[in-house]
Amino acid sequence: MNQKNTGTQMTDKALLFINGIPPKNLPETEVYSLIAATDGAFHYLKEKNFPLEKLDFISGDFDSHSGNDENVYQEKFIYTPDQNKTDFQKSLEIIAEKGFKKVDVYGGSGAEMDHFLGNLTVAFIFKDALEITFFDEFSSYFFAPKDLVLENVKGKTVSLYPFPKTVNIITTGLKWPLTKENLDLTTRIGTRNIAVDERVTIDFENGALVIFLSR
Repeated sequence: MNQKNTGTQMTDKALLFINGIPPKNLPETEVYSLIAATDGAFHYLKEKNFPLEKLDFISGDFDSHSGNDENVYQEKFIYTPDQNKTDFQKSLEIIAEKGFKKVDVYGGSGAEMDHFLGNLTVAFIFKDALEITFFDEFSSYFFAPKDLVLENVKGKTVSLYPFPKTVNIITTGLKWPLTKENLDLTTRIGTRNIAVDERVTIDFENGALVIFLSR
């Protein structure tokens, strides 16, 4: 399971910018078949001189947008006023409706930790429908499938975070291996492990598990 794009060939992945801490370095866009942003992220993309014509859609309620934005990019706006869902959730719904299964997300982390936890919870809701990988300046993180393989990771920090419980975990290639062990938010978590091999495998029987992989 490759967690990062390494070439320039277009993939079946979508790229989504959301309104957390803006990435210092914008990702390559040529490898994505769809590129989208929430209306909050749209502001920082403009400031970073992102080529906005590459956006396939921008979703949100657009309360903070100027008339010029409306005139130039109106055909890309998808109005999503439902206040019972976050802009992130509504954007994922649109991406799923368009048939995509893999989404790379930038801007998911934030100085306000409720923002980060909210985004992680939304990813949990979609974990069976979409393969979502978040990227920030420090790590990538995602909900693991039950038979995860990580390649070319020797020396990287690999944290296993139960959400809220993960049963019968078996790992190979980690400094502190797990052999049919459980992780639980209330008793034991598996953060700050280290990959001692280039190839790491993580299998588990039941539950949900978030993997944080240092960049």
